[in-house]
Amino acid sequence: MKIVADENIPFAREAFRTLGDVALISGRDATPAMLRDCDLLFCRSVTKVNRDLLEGSRVRFVATATIGFDHVDTEYLRERCIAFASAPGSNANSVGEYVVAALLVLARRGRYELEGKTLGVVGVGNVGRRVVEKAEALGLRVLQNDPPLARQTGDPRFLPLDALFDADFLTLHVPLTAEGPDKTFHLVDDAFLARMRPTSVLLNSSRGAVVDGKALGRVLRSGRLGAAVLDVWEGEPVIDLGLLDKVAIGTPHIAGYSFDGKVCATEMVYGAACQTLGVEPSWDPATVMPPPRHPRIEIACAGRSDEAVIREAVLAVYDIEADDRDFRRIPADPAQHRPFFDKLRKLYPERREFHNTELILPGAGSALRGKLAGLGFRLAPPAPPC
Repeated sequence: MKIVADENIPFAREAFRTLGDVALISGRDATPAMLRDCDLLFCRSVTKVNRDLLEGSRVRFVATATIGFDHVDTEYLRERCIAFASAPGSNANSVGEYVVAALLVLARRGRYELEGKTLGVVGVGNVGRRVVEKAEALGLRVLQNDPPLARQTGDPRFLPLDALFDADFLTLHVPLTAEGPDKTFHLVDDAFLARMRPTSVLLNSSRGAVVDGKALGRVLRSGRLGAAVLDVWEGEPVIDLGLLDKVAIGTPHIAGYSFDGKVCATEMVYGAACQTLGVEPSWDPATVMPPPRHPRIEIACAGRSDEAVIREAVLAVYDIEADDRDFRRIPADPAQHRPFFDKLRKLYPERREFHNTELILPGAGSALRGKLAGLGFRLAPPAPPC
């Protein structure tokens, strides 16, 4: 059995070779010729999986090691009776930690406290729920909007979008859809941005085309929006450099790129392939995961604000500003954007999630410990009183 897999899927060779012969490729460069005699295809979001790619091949199973699958023509797969799997929720915690890091950096730059401010979350699926939990741990007031969930559940916590425009921060966690009552293509357009407060911040780590990049550029240049944080870009990997220049934090589609999240996705699509083939999984990621760079961190807490301690802990584990600096080195020539963008993602440093780090917190009160635990950190027991 021949298997083709994106080279950026961690442990792809180790996992998938238990099922057959594995060929690793650059996902963005996948061609019909590469897949002609392929049985199983494992991809990521850079590969457009459709009739043009698969027609005439013997592919019978496709899996994307991502939570979204707007890059896959699932209707075509159904027509061809090709089994399909994705990895919903695999990188949800990673994106939640990205949002936390971004908010803490913005608060430090703006010299304000996050606690008591309001965050609007648009899209409360696997990712959005994690963002809600972490934002509440930070002490933010959270407003949630998710029309499909509102219709399905009738839960009053899901508010109409209108109720979110007064939020201090508004973060997007929706799939990209081009039609229907919940269309998200260019959800954030001129009219949307005009309704946001001029001091508020927009964050997008969902899909680039959810935001009309030209409209966002106009509002940032005019000063009618406080700031923007973009991890995804309309037209990526070609980037609007004028827009990048205006955003507060810009990163190359890596919000969900924690090593833990990527390995979780590998495990999920591997398991789906095993189920489709009727074989017992034999690869265990726990046997190959490397130790975290920061297994334990000690932070002196006495006399410091909770947020200062939280910021130190978060940014010690994930330096989001380093991602921003690296991305801003993108060449001016658009022809060089794709190789630069792909290289940043391929060589992305091993980022581990907060749960891999135990915090030693001398002088911390119970409220601070509760916040850090809510963000996912492991906490060493408090020292006994003298």
